[in-house]
Amino acid sequence: MTMNLSDDEWKKKLTPEQYRVLRQKGTEAPGTGELLHNKDSGDYVCGACGNVVFKSDTKFDSGSGWPSFYDPANTDAVKLIPDDSFGAHRTEVVCANCGSHLGHVFDDAYDQPTGQRFCINSAALEFLKK
Repeated sequence: MTMNLSDDEWKKKLTPEQYRVLRQKGTEAPGTGELLHNKDSGDYVCGACGNVVFKSDTKFDSGSGWPSFYDPANTDAVKLIPDDSFGAHRTEVVCANCGSHLGHVFDDAYDQPTGQRFCINSAALEFLKK
């Protein structure tokens, strides 16, 4: 089930900060996200549609200032899109269900099982404690 809403519908559904991050590809300030230091067990779901995108057992402290994960919840949870904005080559991470912006992935987590750091905005996520 793919979720497609109009821009006005997204604005009604999301808080202004969620809308800015999820729908306008914004980024929250480092160190400010409410899920940054969350250590509870559970699922991280897309703040727009509730799709499970990350699991707590892949979360790690990257020191970047954003929640970081070394792997998505499953291969179908997110889509990776080339992002050459702001004069940098990066890979954007979006929810596979609704296309909302979650963050970016980098190949710099050398101490993690996949070597990847999914750098995700807290405002793009909701946490479901197990």
